Amino acid sequence: MAGEYERDMNYVKTRITADGRDGYPVEPGRYRLVVARACPWANRAVIVRRLLGLEPVLSMGIAGPTHDQRSWRFDLDPGGRDPVLGIERLQEAFLARFPDYAKGITVPAIVDIPSGQVVTNDFPQITLDLSSEWREHHRPGAPDLYPEDLRGEIDEIGDLVFRVNNGVYKTGFARTQGAHEKAFTDLFEALDQLSDRLAGQRYLVGDTITEADVHLFPTLVRFDAVYHGHFKCNRHKITEMPVLRDYTRDLFQTPGFGDTIHFPQIKEHYYVVHRNLNPSGIVPAGPDLSDLLHPHGRDRLGGRPFGNGTPPGPPPESERVPDLV
Repeated sequence: MAGEYERDMNYVKTRITADGRDGYPVEPGRYRLVVARACPWANRAVIVRRLLGLEPVLSMGIAGPTHDQRSWRFDLDPGGRDPVLGIERLQEAFLARFPDYAKGITVPAIVDIPSGQVVTNDFPQITLDLSSEWREHHRPGAPDLYPEDLRGEIDEIGDLVFRVNNGVYKTGFARTQGAHEKAFTDLFEALDQLSDRLAGQRYLVGDTITEADVHLFPTLVRFDAVYHGHFKCNRHKITEMPVLRDYTRDLFQTPGFGDTIHFPQIKEHYYVVHRNLNPSGIVPAGPDLSDLLHPHGRDRLGGRPFGNGTPPGPPPESERVPDLV
């Protein structure tokens, strides 16, 4: 349909693996995960790194919430440079490997520290590889986020989850009325299906947190603060959909999820960067997000958040986010 938003899914496919078959073996301290707190796709990698306890072996660079046409910038760091990579913009790591790189400079990205070159920005594969290829370096008690016996179901439900992840963008960035209405309908049909599924089970697949939950949470937690108004996804707020509201509360209050969320940076990114949607650049003062701290009642459905494992410890001091209230 004319005016539909199409996401470019053409990423750098190189993988970091235990056997190093792409030329990049898993090595503690060799790589830097570059993220932005604002980005829901990067948020997945931040959550998985936390849950698996990979902080000691995979450092994390945090870009600021705004960017221009060139790239995400390290404007939160002293001197505006990442303290490990020594660069001002993530673009520099892409150009170091691909001098003529003309595609999007996206987060999450993993950079090879010795060479300063980007290895990959393939966000769907990054989290799967953190779970599988980096297993030797997982913390004791790390959960299995992609168990072999559930992978088929996780992948299947992942298609529905992606309709939500990408659907908010298709709704917000539609360039015609028809494209907006089509995306709007598809988005809320997918949310309704997920709500029906979650009405009778605590997590999306099985009785523990998996990749499926990691994928859905970043969109749901940003929904009321950004997507409902800024992207015109306004049939309902998540707080007006009881099952999804309580599911989001449950995950937000789970170590490794809510402690990765930086709402001021999330709001600044969307409302300042997308001047085509918000020409004034004014960041709204609301909404009140303290609902995320209310009781969720999902315990009645059973479930074991970390399976036979344990919750992660607190994040490193340098990676702490502001308290919600």
